[in-house]
Amino acid sequence: MLKLSDTVERKFIETIDISDWEIETDTGFEEISQIQKTIEYDVWYLETESGLFLECADDHIVFDENFNEVFVKNLIPNISYIQTKNGISLVTKIINTDVSENMYDITVNSENHRYYTNNILSHNTITTASFILWYIFFNPDKNVAILANKAAVAREILARIVASFERIPFFLQPGVKILNKGSVELGNSSRIIASATSSSAIRGFSVSLLYLDEFAFVDNAEEFFRSVIPTISSGETTKVIISSTPNGLNLFHKLWKDAIDGNNDYVPTEITWDQVPGRDESWKNLQIAQLGEHGFRQEFGNEFLGSSNTLISGYKLQSLTWEKPKLDSDSLIILEEPIQNHNYVISVDSSRGVENDYSVAIVIDTTQIPYKIVARFKDNTTRPILLPNIIVDLAKKYNMAFLLIERNTVGQTVAESCYWDLEYENIFTTIPGKSGQELRSSFSKSNKIGVEMTSQVKRLGTSILKTLVEEDKLINYTEDIVNELYSFINKHGSWGGEAGKHDDLVMSLVLFSWATNQSFFKEITNSDLRKSFFDSQEEMVEEIYSFAGITTGSEEETADNSWLI
Repeated sequence: MLKLSDTVERKFIETIDISDWEIETDTGFEEISQIQKTIEYDVWYLETESGLFLECADDHIVFDENFNEVFVKNLIPNISYIQTKNGISLVTKIINTDVSENMYDITVNSENHRYYTNNILSHNTITTASFILWYIFFNPDKNVAILANKAAVAREILARIVASFERIPFFLQPGVKILNKGSVELGNSSRIIASATSSSAIRGFSVSLLYLDEFAFVDNAEEFFRSVIPTISSGETTKVIISSTPNGLNLFHKLWKDAIDGNNDYVPTEITWDQVPGRDESWKNLQIAQLGEHGFRQEFGNEFLGSSNTLISGYKLQSLTWEKPKLDSDSLIILEEPIQNHNYVISVDSSRGVENDYSVAIVIDTTQIPYKIVARFKDNTTRPILLPNIIVDLAKKYNMAFLLIERNTVGQTVAESCYWDLEYENIFTTIPGKSGQELRSSFSKSNKIGVEMTSQVKRLGTSILKTLVEEDKLINYTEDIVNELYSFINKHGSWGGEAGKHDDLVMSLVLFSWATNQSFFKEITNSDLRKSFFDSQEEMVEEIYSFAGITTGSEEETADNSWLI
């Protein structure tokens, strides 16, 4: 007869051959031949009336009062009984923790394949962190820190290590000095602590091995990493293990990319869906049906994607890289020094300088297409009264560059201060036109200094920015610009940064992109490279907008992108 265990198909990503190890079972100690690491499964928590507990997969197999196999997920609290080392015990709790972790199967060389897991009779599945356990067993005076995005997850990993420790034959076990939910200290003076990832998590703790789990999901990861770098660097033999599924462009992505490029000391190891035994195209199609193409590529394809509704296509975002700065100060990055006789435009987006939104200025070489980003200023503490001096000095450095300043709110003060107080004349002004604002460079009663970011300007600018980026008509990015492009999404028919993400740099590029469609811009930048016009400019705009479900009104400006061809 087919048993329940015969119906379970585990998805293994690693197999470790074992010799001379035994595990306790209900028939005595039995030999172990293999430990096999699985893909991540949801962690379920089981507890009995006798105080025993188990953390395992939903289809982890235990045994009822008649030694029948039963999945943990099918147990009923206060009704189901299971076999334990001390006899039959009533199940009192079954909880899905919503935490996902790798599991480990143990191959037991016995006829029934049963063994005790935390004194509960189980069938071939256990969760552990075997490497860490080996490390503290056979390396005295070592300190291990397990940090995760949540303290509960870190303690969960430690609990599995403890459970595995208890299953090791007694003659191999070191003595134990301390054993609780947050720390373990062995008789060989090796220790493990488990905590949430924070800047103070390992302060004052000399670390021999640091394990960072789900690091792509850690808030303020940069601040944490800066705080632990001195601790990590203090030891010549310190080991660091970082694991995570991708979560957009963040510090984990940077560490991964630098490891691939050989720019740091980490050794990249990647496991994708097609490397897991038992997964084929049918399995892939099923997952895509459940998660969508975007979700599948991020969760199983290990692709560092932004949101599914980003302005720039996911395929293009994957190919974007950033340049190594020639100068990188706290607020100013220079990718390329000014070149004689080249034309430059500086797009400016101002803020109040109260450590919230950033004031940014992006310097772009417009001498020829593709346009090239050559420098950027970014700071969220500079007050509007000081910002004009900074951007005018930057403009003078780059061959008296034209300033394109967004004039909404404090931007008006910045724009007018550059013109009137600092007497800098190379500033774009605008006048009312048939289809909205039109660029000029002179000042009169009808001209306004700077450009107002209206809904029409934003919609036209985002559509042209999409074209510029995806057709490589705008090149040479900084890392933070690429990061913002990854999180610049469509929200209820408009564009902006994801919740908690900044979009100041991208909005500065949106303003620049809008300006490139202006006749006066093409005249003063010598970039009027038109070859042909679209038969219907309105149809062209509708085509660009349609990918995000945006409709245009008759009052909107019409994009003329034919000059980009």
